[in-house]
Amino acid sequence: MAHSHHHHSPLQVTEEHQGFRRGAAFIIGGLTSGHGVFHWLTQSFIVVLPEVRDLLLGGSVIATTSIQTTREVASGVVSLPGGVLTDALRRHWGWVMAVCMALFGVGWMLMAAGGWTVPGSSWFTAEQAAASEGSGDLNVLGYILLLIGMAVVGMAASFWHLPAVAALSAQFSHRRASVLSFHGVGGNVGDVIGPVLTGLLLAVFTWQGIITIYGAVPVFLAFLVFWAFRDIGQHRHGEEEQRPASTMRHQIDETKILMHNGRMWGITAVAGLRGMAYIGFITVLPLYLADELGLRLLDGEGGYENLFYRGSLIGLLVLVGIFASPVMGYLSDRFGRKLVLIPGMAVLAVLTFLMATFGDNLLGMTILLAGLGLFLYSDQPILTATAMDIVREGTAATTLGLMSTSRFIFSAVSPLIAGALYTINPDNLFYYTTALYVAAIVILFFIRLPRATPAPAGDGHHDHGHQHAHVSQESPAAAEQEHGQGHDHDHGHRH
Repeated sequence: MAHSHHHHSPLQVTEEHQGFRRGAAFIIGGLTSGHGVFHWLTQSFIVVLPEVRDLLLGGSVIATTSIQTTREVASGVVSLPGGVLTDALRRHWGWVMAVCMALFGVGWMLMAAGGWTVPGSSWFTAEQAAASEGSGDLNVLGYILLLIGMAVVGMAASFWHLPAVAALSAQFSHRRASVLSFHGVGGNVGDVIGPVLTGLLLAVFTWQGIITIYGAVPVFLAFLVFWAFRDIGQHRHGEEEQRPASTMRHQIDETKILMHNGRMWGITAVAGLRGMAYIGFITVLPLYLADELGLRLLDGEGGYENLFYRGSLIGLLVLVGIFASPVMGYLSDRFGRKLVLIPGMAVLAVLTFLMATFGDNLLGMTILLAGLGLFLYSDQPILTATAMDIVREGTAATTLGLMSTSRFIFSAVSPLIAGALYTINPDNLFYYTTALYVAAIVILFFIRLPRATPAPAGDGHHDHGHQHAHVSQESPAAAEQEHGQGHDHDHGHRH
């Protein structure tokens, strides 16, 4: 990455020292791996929800689903102000991500502490099952610790994603959906490994024992995160003179412009409905698997394979998405966002609807979940890329914050609705989720989006010099021009 303008030796030494950490492979690989850690723990907790309900929450479905509601609320509270703050504090993104990773682990440890309040609780499953026999009351202290811990987890995870996704979006503007989809694959890998591993561990350890072990991992990883990304938000040499200083006042002005973008609000509504469908479905699904398909630990000896099946089914939901997500991202970059998003959501709606009829047996649910996984995780990065296509440069994290806040506002009540409907009739979970997908499709159909512009064939440094090309908030033509020109951040990463 030697450029002719690197004529000062201190700067040259700095560039050589930081060179490999500025490479595309290191940045994408590191952020993708971090993303996987967040999803690994989050999806693992989904698997143990039936045990949390039965051993700590007195069998209450509403109390169980309210844990996820707490996560959505906490995430939404920090997302929009966090997005504005992230854009304004770009030079300190490394610190932000390191602190978020550490807090993420602390949150899980608080949740595990809630489980340890159960009288007679231990590390091993059989002992706790015997100690808890006959106890059917909700453990108030444990419930409070669960809610506090999940709030910390939600805020840390939400804040982490803002600088991580903003950095990827800016540095790889011409491959935005492809790179964000690859970043999503890291989350998918965590989503697969976490549930399967947790299902196996549940045969030996209690749920709080597993979460205690898991929670220690992000605390130690925080130091590695800071070393790897401490300068990821800092401009390369020569950019400071070309870019306006990012101040809080500047970001507030940019946010006001963003708020008047009608198409942005449309995409935000679609993402919100899509988030409602996902969080309601994934929260209640393990309860359905335990109650309706019998995938629970049997009384006395036996049934350990049921726990493995439960974790594997939730992992299967994501496994196929690992391969499908990058393909969908590439297709949307190549042929347009709508051409991928609308058919994908239509398939999700149909398969979810069919679960009410064919999902009451292990084979039928396995087939339907595998099909659902093709599209369940691939559309979120494409929706994010769609939003980036139509907004002004310099508001990447603010845009992400707005989308996240709106999604969390939509999603916060969804686990409670899904849980309430589930208690009436388990099949209501699938009808409710299907209706949300259909509503999202209808809104997306009427949103005008920029046409797809393939990435140029040459090296990324051809983007240099176009860093000031903004997308008009109202003009599709200007949005297309922006998508075609890209940003200077892409240079230096394809050498």
